Amino acid sequence: MLLPSPSSSPVPAQSLLPQLSMAQPSTEQVPSPADQEWAGPEALCPGWLEDEAPDGDVPGDSGDPDGATHAFERLQSALCQEGLPPTLDCSTEPRTGFGPLDMTVCILGSPTAFLPVLLEGGTRCPGAMVLCLSPTWASRVPSESCPGAWSLLLSQGVSFKVGGHSTLETFVPPRRANYVTGTFVPWEPEGRWVGELARDLDCPTGGSALLTHRLEDLLLTRWVLAARANLPVPPTLAFVLGARGDLPAKLEVPGVRLVRLQDPQGQDSLVQEEVDAFLGGTAMEPYSQVVVRPAGWQWRGTGTCSMHRKEEGAAVVQAVGARLRGLTEEDSVLLEAMVPTARLPVPPPRSPAPRLPVALRICTLVCRSWGDRPQLCQVACAVGRVESPVRHGAALPQGLDSSLQQWGVVAPSQRQALATRLREATEAAMAALLAAEAELSPQQRGGTRARTDILGVDFLLACVDDALELVALATNSQRCLETCVLAEAMGRAVGEPPGDLPRLLAEAMLHRAQCHLVEGKDILLIGAGGVSKSFVWEAARDYGLRIHLVESDPEHFAAGLVQTFLPYDSREHRRDEEHAERVLELVRSQGLRPHACLSYWDDCVVLAALVCQGLGLRGCSPAAVRVAKQKSRTHQHLQRCRRGRPPPAAFAVPCRRLQSHGDVERAAGTVPFPAVAKLEFGAGGVGVRLVEDARQCHAHAARLWRDLRDDADHPGIGLGWGNAMLLMEYVPGTEHDVDLVVFDGRLVGAWVSDNGPTRVPAFLETAACLPSCLPADRQAQLVRAALQCCRACGLHDGVFNVELKLGPGGPRLLEINPRMGGFYLRDWIREVYGPDLLLAAVLVALGVPPVLPARPAPRAHLAGVMCLGSEHGAALAGGGGMEALRELQGRGLVRLNRLFEEVAGDGEYEEPLLSVACDGATRTEACVRLLGLCQALGIDSPRYPVEHFLSHFK
Repeated sequence: MLLPSPSSSPVPAQSLLPQLSMAQPSTEQVPSPADQEWAGPEALCPGWLEDEAPDGDVPGDSGDPDGATHAFERLQSALCQEGLPPTLDCSTEPRTGFGPLDMTVCILGSPTAFLPVLLEGGTRCPGAMVLCLSPTWASRVPSESCPGAWSLLLSQGVSFKVGGHSTLETFVPPRRANYVTGTFVPWEPEGRWVGELARDLDCPTGGSALLTHRLEDLLLTRWVLAARANLPVPPTLAFVLGARGDLPAKLEVPGVRLVRLQDPQGQDSLVQEEVDAFLGGTAMEPYSQVVVRPAGWQWRGTGTCSMHRKEEGAAVVQAVGARLRGLTEEDSVLLEAMVPTARLPVPPPRSPAPRLPVALRICTLVCRSWGDRPQLCQVACAVGRVESPVRHGAALPQGLDSSLQQWGVVAPSQRQALATRLREATEAAMAALLAAEAELSPQQRGGTRARTDILGVDFLLACVDDALELVALATNSQRCLETCVLAEAMGRAVGEPPGDLPRLLAEAMLHRAQCHLVEGKDILLIGAGGVSKSFVWEAARDYGLRIHLVESDPEHFAAGLVQTFLPYDSREHRRDEEHAERVLELVRSQGLRPHACLSYWDDCVVLAALVCQGLGLRGCSPAAVRVAKQKSRTHQHLQRCRRGRPPPAAFAVPCRRLQSHGDVERAAGTVPFPAVAKLEFGAGGVGVRLVEDARQCHAHAARLWRDLRDDADHPGIGLGWGNAMLLMEYVPGTEHDVDLVVFDGRLVGAWVSDNGPTRVPAFLETAACLPSCLPADRQAQLVRAALQCCRACGLHDGVFNVELKLGPGGPRLLEINPRMGGFYLRDWIREVYGPDLLLAAVLVALGVPPVLPARPAPRAHLAGVMCLGSEHGAALAGGGGMEALRELQGRGLVRLNRLFEEVAGDGEYEEPLLSVACDGATRTEACVRLLGLCQALGIDSPRYPVEHFLSHFK
């Protein structure tokens, strides 16, 4: 603990350095710089060894038992080098009031590698990122929610805020960590206490000491890279003790042979035979040198290895035998080919001086991103003389593109192709390692919630069969992070725009913390919806939400999937105030105290807003939701909103409410034809029709008022609000959906998707694509218009779906859906961009601003088509098309979103039955795949021309 400061005002924390070392003595032996120097797998390439010890002296045990003073000095030095103010001491005024919805991302140990992430996180979520420099600043208590696990409580830490400001604070009561990561590497001074504090926690943990041991075990990771990621690795012969259980009995993978020894002392003939076979095998034909080394996490950093020519068989056998004498169950002895860097023809030198042979190391950093998918964050390369070792941290990094140019890869297309292959290889490496990790027990991982979230993969650019090949050398837990952070800093120094590394890592950590934040929260959900909303129950289970469902259908299939099922018939929504009172009575009678209340079902949004208001929970006001829910009222309200440049009125469309044929006559005098007639409270495009004149409008209204009178005639399309219609001016242009996440009136996230042409005179959706085909400036117009319309209607908190048309004069509003986008939108946005609209809606309802990608980049392109029972029922059911689609979905070749179990409606009131989508690296590729699929399955036809529906997506 810090000693009291005589002054209560914040002061630079350097004055506190002598006090930071007041911790209990540690029994851990701090490794010396000599012990930390290591020669890892980079020796496979001539001129490559691994990292040296960090610069500077390692603090001794006597004055700084846990290294806190030294770590704090390094933090201040790093802040100074970044031009940021020193840490302020506010420890004498403890921070209080932290509750279950306050987020805490805790970084344990060394400040330098994670400093850019702490600064970025402090900007995105001020005060949420906390650096813990000493084991005395944190404590472990038995978890209240997970038996057998522990909660990490922080009584002290350095928190980060906007502008690079940092503060040394004490927390009373201690803050509970929602996410923990740190310096787990065992050769760092703080590695042991960091690993111990992070062991068996009840919150997501980005790594552990045991997972770090796996990442730093060369044989183990090389097997995973070769066997599961299908990556080329250097030819390797590995000797292990027979009892070692973390490897398969037989390693049948290209490039790696495993030999199990029962007694390494008495099997000389077997060793001789295996070494001779390896040296004389076909895998070694391209190589002239080998290296012998002990491997295992304990050996990383020792520099223990020997190099030999391939012809020196006796010396190689002797070296292997010498290493086998000290073999333990955790270790291995490796005999590896030394793979040289590819030598390519390069442009003539600028001077006649001879060009010396050099070696190239490619360092990649990858993180577990949205949806647990690997994402490449940064690439850094280093170049050095073949005979002069180049280590992580010993050579200044440079970019991949310039390195490839230096190597003689002149064509930009070739360099781009290599960069793409590197990204694919790196992400495949992490995916393979995560899959292997998932098979471990909690004890083997270091806790139920422990996962590797960040790792480095080192590659060598080799020449195999006259072609350039990326050879995977090894993985590491922190070295690539440090190298890439250095490359980022170097780029900023010469005016390069900020890279993505800090942002991607901070977003990943904050997102995992928010996922933990919602665990165990009680959510009152109004309206279950149909099959199209089935994902809600699976997502609730995955996020650990306790759903208390209010639903009109007492036999609804979701009744057995929720914590509490409250059947209540609210289908007559013109009585929602009365329904709200009854629902509040139900909630109180069950003793429920929900943390949030919301609805994903269009019919129930006003009722949910009324219940929210009655419970005092966060949400939009019922008045605002009513304005958005009633289409004519939305436009008439916006027409009165004339402040702004441009004002919201600029996006409104002339329209009139229709409740009788007299209203049709009056509307025909003010709304120009052609016009669109549709239900006032409608959903799903049912009953929407283009009318050329008043006669057609009369006829359409007469049919609709006759056929669709109440909810029993067609459930789920808003008839619980009555069957009033509206007539609105037809707006030419392309149609688009904008899905918004808004918190306290501030835009947090937005995604634009495109709709294909409809089958006029109907407006039922036919096709869609994501990302949008529009240029960025036109998408920005749509997002701004959608946001201004929502704000003008009073929608300041929530996830909203806004339908607009975009013509030459800009965007015009069609309607606002004051709930999450329906159909396939939530699934598509997760697949293409990563974030989950459902989780975002829950976070907003809890009063927590969601962390979403600041610069969302699509991971793929999706194009989809809607299937109708009337058009495609025979092909999908009788023709076996549905079975084929399910089989393709199981192989990841299509995305299916079932909207109904059976045909919904008929004739002009029919709704889509199914959405079928294909992905691709480009929009064209996705559309070509989808069209081919639709033609093969009979979805495409002259009556339903899929090629025409996709024609807008260019």
